[in-house]
Amino acid sequence: MAVGPTTEKPTTPVRRSSDTDDDDATLASPPQTSKKSRAFYLSFLAIMVATFLSALDLTAVATALPTIARALDDTHGDFTWIGSAYALASTAFIPLSANLSHAFGRKPIFLAAVTIFAVGSAIAGEFCLQPMLIAGRGVQGIGGGGILALAEILTADLVPLSERGLYRGLLGLVWSFASVIGPPVGGALANGSDKGWRWLFCEYLNLPVSSLAFVLICVFLNVRRPEGSIKKKLRTIDWIGNILVLFGSGLAIVGLTWGGIRYSWSSINVLAPLLLGFTLLFGFGVYEARGPANPTIPLDIIGNRTSLSGLIATASHAICSITAIYFMPVYLQACLGATPLQSAVDFLPGSGFSAPTALIAGAAIKITQRYRLANWVGWVIMIVGAGLLSLLKDDSPKGDWVGFQILFSTGMGVLFTAPIFPVLAPLPIDRAPSAIALFTFTRAFFQAWGITIASTILQNKLETNLPIAFLAEFPQGYEIAYAAIPVISKLEQPLKGAVQAGFAASLSTMWKVMVGIAVVGFLASLFMKEIPLATVVDEKYALADPERSSEESRV
Repeated sequence: MAVGPTTEKPTTPVRRSSDTDDDDATLASPPQTSKKSRAFYLSFLAIMVATFLSALDLTAVATALPTIARALDDTHGDFTWIGSAYALASTAFIPLSANLSHAFGRKPIFLAAVTIFAVGSAIAGEFCLQPMLIAGRGVQGIGGGGILALAEILTADLVPLSERGLYRGLLGLVWSFASVIGPPVGGALANGSDKGWRWLFCEYLNLPVSSLAFVLICVFLNVRRPEGSIKKKLRTIDWIGNILVLFGSGLAIVGLTWGGIRYSWSSINVLAPLLLGFTLLFGFGVYEARGPANPTIPLDIIGNRTSLSGLIATASHAICSITAIYFMPVYLQACLGATPLQSAVDFLPGSGFSAPTALIAGAAIKITQRYRLANWVGWVIMIVGAGLLSLLKDDSPKGDWVGFQILFSTGMGVLFTAPIFPVLAPLPIDRAPSAIALFTFTRAFFQAWGITIASTILQNKLETNLPIAFLAEFPQGYEIAYAAIPVISKLEQPLKGAVQAGFAASLSTMWKVMVGIAVVGFLASLFMKEIPLATVVDEKYALADPERSSEESRV
């Protein structure tokens, strides 16, 4: 295995999952990194722009959802599928995207993902019918899942784990930056007119950024591709495993999306897809345990406590972070009376702090070659922040909701970067792509869970806390939170105050549940072992850089 961007031989062996360190093990000293080439930086720029594309869409659309609901004159709550269709497709296609990239190379699959995302954006923005918008979001999700998976895998291809803290921090910075500008962009476009939200998908946002990402990947991302015929490559893909996880995760998310909102949790419309979906996912686990030739999820990834604890922490972080992205705008618009644009601006203090903390956490891990402390600090801050957010009322002073956002987002930023290191540290580098695919799938799947958990809690509490006269305006099966927001500003007192107080009390319960979920993430992080970080990359997929010296590419 050739040495990657570093110039030193690794000082410690690359560990198999069976190689576990005692907590007081002596770690390797940080490797001396060589100067990166221009080709490396341009390749990483392409990865960052594609990541920004996916992240910006997520954060911008969340702010515009109330406007989209009003513009489409939805009467059945189907507009919730605008977010759910994307989450469903994105999650379901992540493992297949990773498998295809192993067989055919990273670059062609990355380009295909960006193209599919752009096609979905065009469908969502150009057609006036709600079913076409939802279909377009589903197509976007297929591309978005591929973008997420390939961005993470390519980073592992280009940068050894011992150096990856800084670059993981940069990707976290991209996500956080998208969280900063996405809500104002979405709010500004949604605020202009009932048709302005379409520009999110077409002329002003997704299509221009998609075009830029496509050009950068074509021109600069020069990575190696596997040899062999198409037929041989197709045989290397775990088709059975991918089909099981595709349909299993898809059906599970359908049940989660409908449960407690469109249908009751006891309804056959919810129970059937949930049971079938989780049965297929269980079957996927059994099949993978039987050892197919090229498993989608090798057992050694979840067979050690450090990787498993990192995945559990990732799931907890996904639930809590997506809740903040989706439901802080609900608090600002419903309780404080902000417009979509105002709520986006009011969300800036919190989302802005997650960007630098993501970068700082990554840099700290790179310098110290240790990841446990960063994970612990991130969880403690996030738990305290979620607890404080649960104290917000409809008349809370600005200092409270700004300061609480900042604290929560600081922990969220640290945990955008830190959990992947314990997932990868115990594994040999040839397992990294599969582990990253599982990491990305876990994050996306539990983001869908997060939206569902938060929505269900909020929906149920609103039905209890809102005045009966106000609830009567919304038919059963309607997502009250987003549907009610445009109506609140038109209410007269004292009904308006009662509705705002009901929203604040309901959101408080939601945040208390997030405290418990964050505690689960913290407890999982206590089981991590501090394992030396690999100093090599897998040359099979490494950068095909003509500027690399013979010393850097020697075996």
